[in-house]
Amino acid sequence: MTQNADDTVLAAPTSPRPEPAGGEQAKVPDGGRAPVGRLIGVDLARGLAVFGMYAAHVGPDPSQGGVTGHLMELAHGRASALFAFLAGFSIMLITGRRSPKTGRAGRQAVVKVVIRALVLLVLGTALTMTGIPVEVILAFYGLYFLLVLPLYRLSAGPLAVIAAAGALILPQLLYVIQHALPADGAEGIWVWPANADGIVSLLFTGSYPALTWIPFVIAGMAVARLDLASTVVRVRLAVTGVALAVLGYGGSFLALHLVPGAVSALNSSGWGEGGSAASAWWSDTWGYPSGATPAGLLVASPHSETTLSILANAGVAIAVLVGCLAAVDAFPRFHRLARPVIAVGSMSLTAYVFHVVGIRLLGIEELPGSPVHVLLGFLVAVTVFATIWSRFLRRGPLEWLLGKATKPAEFVR
Repeated sequence: MTQNADDTVLAAPTSPRPEPAGGEQAKVPDGGRAPVGRLIGVDLARGLAVFGMYAAHVGPDPSQGGVTGHLMELAHGRASALFAFLAGFSIMLITGRRSPKTGRAGRQAVVKVVIRALVLLVLGTALTMTGIPVEVILAFYGLYFLLVLPLYRLSAGPLAVIAAAGALILPQLLYVIQHALPADGAEGIWVWPANADGIVSLLFTGSYPALTWIPFVIAGMAVARLDLASTVVRVRLAVTGVALAVLGYGGSFLALHLVPGAVSALNSSGWGEGGSAASAWWSDTWGYPSGATPAGLLVASPHSETTLSILANAGVAIAVLVGCLAAVDAFPRFHRLARPVIAVGSMSLTAYVFHVVGIRLLGIEELPGSPVHVLLGFLVAVTVFATIWSRFLRRGPLEWLLGKATKPAEFVR
């Protein structure tokens, strides 16, 4: 299986360019194994994650309701979770997907991951320092890479167990840390420190705190270890993804409606932006739960940093990945139609920075809240750019630069 593990940051690309239709996307053999292509479906999933991030940042505000509002709400939190999930996939592509690299190759792979992590930390910090009204995810990603790198030699089973344990334990640990760190305002009510930055933000107080986001990354590492060309494996993953989503969202819905006083406790916590917290089982249009009440641990809304939220969003990420893999393999015509999205996914770092810089240059300050035509403009621009670029060059511009930055790893003995 051809893999270009050095071509990108957010997730190592699995194909330099979309493959011609047919051939490896042909019928599933009698042995029940999907065609062993280059996992182009991963690039498709990554492209969808890019579009979701665009929708979350430069799309209409979900609170406007209606079809558009609900579509925008589907992107919030879930797109970034898919990104984090695919970041785990990236680490395994670099260090050896089905089995870890050893010896000199293994040491070089580890150094490459470390270099990528440091580049992400610097780039993310630099973009944040421009004052852009986006919580740039890149620095968080850099930290994720460093935190999970010691696990790269593990097989799928232990990785899955660690991811599940992290989802069950780390949100509660974050809740405790919220109360241990300095508070501001009325006694007993947690408020994030206004000047929290650096490692504190990356670990605990930012929009993507490592403490509750590394389970997504480790889950992606576990899935990457599997034989994704196997139809049986794909079916099991699909069932697992749906089950996790139902457990997370359904569990939150039942908890909020069955636990006495849960909704009223959230409504009185002072973090709501309007409406009732009863919708917090899947939506953040109401607001974010406050650490002042344990009821906040019962929601599954995006960025709520709860166990139920992690389970639900991990399930969505797994289902999306499996759906993309299956669709690309089974339907050659769909593969051709999806090529522009696949091209965006193959240069996801470039695409992500493109929209951050675009927000800065256009002076967009209210995020989300832009009209639909602004979102469409961003989507068309990045898709056209990625499609044209990929026809002539194997890697996106920032992916090429990153490849150059990791060259020193080749001197490792």
